[in-house]
This record gives sequence, structure tokens and C-alpha cells, in this order.
Amino acid sequence: MQLAIEIRVAEVCSNPRIGQQKLGDLQGVFVYKFRFNAQEYLMAYQYDHFAEVIEITWIEFCQIGPHENFYTQLKKSIRFK
Repeated sequence: MQLAIEIRVAEVCSNPRIGQQKLGDLQGVFVYKFRFNAQEYLMAYQYDHFAEVIEITWIEFCQIGPHENFYTQLKKSIRFK
């Protein structure tokens, strides 16, 4: 699992627009979905998506986990930052 996560992190770092931008309570959060051992996982992250040129100065990975309760837990974790 760790190797699968490392591969996906590298993909996000090379192209942060690969994830789907969320709206509402999760505005500014991107979610990238991937499969591992026949289960879907979601990776939530943030970066400066307003920059005209994508030069990654920071990417904050918020959460990685299966779809079940993912967004509920993500909202809670972001609210307490």
C-alpha cells in the first residue's frame, strides 16, 4: 500500500490538476481517486491553484483513505486546522 501511495503522490506532484476540485465546505481541496487491491481510495490535497504558472511551492496532503466516510472525516479534519 505504501508504494501505491508513493506512486500517486508523485503523480499529483507532477500534475496537481489531476484531482477533482471540490466546492462548498471543501472549496480549495482537490481529490484524486485511485484503486488498490480492488478498492477505491481517495487522496485529498491542497495547493496554490490560483497561480498562473504551475510551480509547486507546496502541496498539503490532507487525507488518504477508502471512500466510506471520507468526506465527512475530511471536513472535520479541515475544520480543526
